[in-house]
Amino acid sequence: MADLPTHTIVFEILTRLPAKDVGRSKSVCKQWYALLSTQNFVKIHCSRSVVSSNQRVLLIDDLTCSVRPIISNNNDYGPSSTVTFPFHHQNNDVSILSHLNGLLCVCLNHTYELLLWNPTTTAFKRLSTPDSHGFYINNLDAIGLYVDPDDDYKVLHIKRRSGVLGVYVYSREVDSWRNIPFITRQEYLSPHFNWSAGTFCGGTLYFTVCECWIGGTNVVICFDVNSEQFKEISFPPVPSNGMVQGVLVNVKNVLHMFASTGMFEMTIDLWTLQGDYWIKVLSCPPIPPISLSLWCDITHYVTNGNWFVMTKLGKLFTIEMDMKPFECFYPVSWFRGFKGAVFVQTIVSPSI
Repeated sequence: MADLPTHTIVFEILTRLPAKDVGRSKSVCKQWYALLSTQNFVKIHCSRSVVSSNQRVLLIDDLTCSVRPIISNNNDYGPSSTVTFPFHHQNNDVSILSHLNGLLCVCLNHTYELLLWNPTTTAFKRLSTPDSHGFYINNLDAIGLYVDPDDDYKVLHIKRRSGVLGVYVYSREVDSWRNIPFITRQEYLSPHFNWSAGTFCGGTLYFTVCECWIGGTNVVICFDVNSEQFKEISFPPVPSNGMVQGVLVNVKNVLHMFASTGMFEMTIDLWTLQGDYWIKVLSCPPIPPISLSLWCDITHYVTNGNWFVMTKLGKLFTIEMDMKPFECFYPVSWFRGFKGAVFVQTIVSPSI
């Protein structure tokens, strides 16, 4: 068993087990523990876990945290299960900044510390250091989680401090931070611009950078994870006569954007990136007026041909569309994802 070939039937079966069952299987014997702990096994298991049926919604309320499946036949939440935070925290303290392959990058608001956390395995890793790396300030910083070509999970941390920009990369493999150069327009360093969390797609991290008033400037900043170079591309050509919000999503390794515009009535267009240009995929009818508090609670869309707008309370409303289903759930971060995330259950570890 110790010399188990990669493509045996046993290996194939084990890589298809749910994440929690893999954890239980490690106790079968020493050989299985060693096999299920290899990076090759974790990588293949993760690739087979990233499916819509394995997606979960994690929601945080004050001191509690719950995980819920989404029932596909009615596109609503299933029964919740409580998740206990494995790290010390205070009331209303945990903000979710980014997520990838079952890992969440979170911030503890009372200490500003960054952590990597797998809520399925409960493992976590603190990223803060004595030399002031790994500390996050809301509304000034931006975070992106990605995997490099060597399968090293990394965190890109963009800091804005008094008009000075600092960009740092954390490597899970070497457990340290390093600085990388980034030259951009000076105005983007102003707190008048809101940076989204990074969305990883096709070897690039994408950030929306939006000016915080009607008719302001909106752009997309791209970070190539291979060359570690940045570039700027245009925003989709959406109307600027109201609030503008662009939410980036990875749909089968192609970047899409849900672009919301308007004031009292919102419209949502779906765009896809081809090269450096945006192509409109579809438009939805105007959404009936809803309170800002509800917009701030929206966690994601579900689609099976129609769109279902979801909040922590459940399904908010349905947008009837004649479209091919994507068979996937799309995170929405109107509130930048601080209190909710759509993630897949994996055994990916926050540390080596």
